[in-house]
Amino acid sequence: MATAIEESHSDPMGYQAPDSFARFLADLKGVAREERQPLINPKLFASALSMDIQTLASHAHVHRTTISRAQGAEKLQRYLRDALRVLGAAADINGDFHDALFWFRNEPIGAFDYKTPEQLVSEGRADDLLRYVKALQAGVVG
Repeated sequence: MATAIEESHSDPMGYQAPDSFARFLADLKGVAREERQPLINPKLFASALSMDIQTLASHAHVHRTTISRAQGAEKLQRYLRDALRVLGAAADINGDFHDALFWFRNEPIGAFDYKTPEQLVSEGRADDLLRYVKALQAGVVG
């Protein structure tokens, strides 16, 4: 039986999000190790979030061909790193990675004009969002 990393390497778009954020990071690291590049694989990331390549490119503010031809592009990698920071914090709070994925993609936040976390990260507001998540964890907001 092939591991998630082996499957993702041969077909990153066929990858499904694992049950934990730690496993997701391990899969991303495994692919980076296989590819011998310390980069977040955008196709693996997109697949885990059930996101098409055009949507990922739009959120990262890069051309869609950047996803396959220039995976190391700073704008793309910055978006992926920021999204991972937010997803990690969300998974820490509720303990369920799949709930964190759903929250990230779909749940509007009133404090941010009902934008989703995905939209906020795309706008470069990951730090604001992380402060909000930490406040939720502390019981200050909500």
